Amino acid sequence: MLNNTSFSNRLKKVMDFYQISASSFAETIEVPRSSISHILSGRNKPSLDFVLKTIDTYQEVDLYWLLKGIGNFPKSSPLSQVTKQISVKKTSEQTTKDQHEIKEDLFEKTKKPKNSNKTPIEKVLIFYTDGTFKEYNNQDNQ
Repeated sequence: MLNNTSFSNRLKKVMDFYQISASSFAETIEVPRSSISHILSGRNKPSLDFVLKTIDTYQEVDLYWLLKGIGNFPKSSPLSQVTKQISVKKTSEQTTKDQHEIKEDLFEKTKKPKNSNKTPIEKVLIFYTDGTFKEYNNQDNQ
């Protein structure tokens, strides 16, 4: 049986980790703000949809840790330090084609010029004012 108080405490840890408000959290996982409020107050238990959206959107959140407190948060991974305090938000503003064009344009401009001692750019990170980011890796260097 899921303990509402323990679950809401773990959910608060997730929001603190990503430094986001309950409202931003609800918007990011695409649920009504009232759902977050009711879960945090202990009034309602989270739905399966809520839990799945949370672990799909926030890769550092382990399913068993969120539900039962078993395991670690954040998950142990090489990206833990990079993604800390960054809200990862799925965006639908750009199509895959647009993203591919941007990526190719970025790396065309980063090719090593002749007679240069600089190495090509390995990775480009673009940070948006809403706390989200996009990462582009140069496939030529890998």
